[in-house]
Amino acid sequence: MPVIRLMPEGPPGAGLEKMEIDPADFQAVPEEQRIHVAYEDKAKGFAVGIWTTTDMQEAFGPYPGDEFMVVLEGRVEMLDQDGSVTPVETGEAFAIRNGAPLSWRQRGFLRKAFILMSYGDNPVAVPGQGVFKACPAGGAHPMTAAAEMIGGGSQYEAMLYRNDAGDMEAGLWESTAFATDMAPFAVHEFAHILSGEVTITEAGGEVQSFTAGQSFFISAGTVCGWKSEGDLRKYFATVTP
Repeated sequence: MPVIRLMPEGPPGAGLEKMEIDPADFQAVPEEQRIHVAYEDKAKGFAVGIWTTTDMQEAFGPYPGDEFMVVLEGRVEMLDQDGSVTPVETGEAFAIRNGAPLSWRQRGFLRKAFILMSYGDNPVAVPGQGVFKACPAGGAHPMTAAAEMIGGGSQYEAMLYRNDAGDMEAGLWESTAFATDMAPFAVHEFAHILSGEVTITEAGGEVQSFTAGQSFFISAGTVCGWKSEGDLRKYFATVTP
């Protein structure tokens, strides 16, 4: 499977597909929602892609999966049943816990890149924290040294979220200049570059470079090598096969 570049407008010539809307799912029904699913593993139950919406508010209820998102355009407010509000701005990322009793309130247009783990149509509401927010600077999530050196660089990470099932993690990651050998990727990974540039070379010779503001996805088993000639910083979310 090749490294997949997530295009904010969807694939050239195809764009984003208009979604069917069930008014019962909303307190305020959106005029339109669109999506492009760039990768889907139905057996594992997850999907990666781009999604847009106009003004709306979802009905309160258990969130249908574990999801990590980067806001590419717009702003969202996540409402908890206790009245608390978590705003997420353009350039910020957040995770939502499966089963969290929340309502998504949207004022104005929003575009996001996402990776979603789904567990069926009837999630059970769970107690505890439901929204986990990261910002590009790290905020309340300090960077700590990673357990190993990769490709000659020094890596640091700030773990933001680990799902209850234990097969999805998300956070911030940064490194000094590094280069890795060609090898199979051990996990599925969604990544969004915050600063720097990385070049990924696949076993067949395909080469892609990603810079700040760009997102991509690598499926487990993809044989590739990474190289960054300077500091690199990214959001990430991984799923264990």
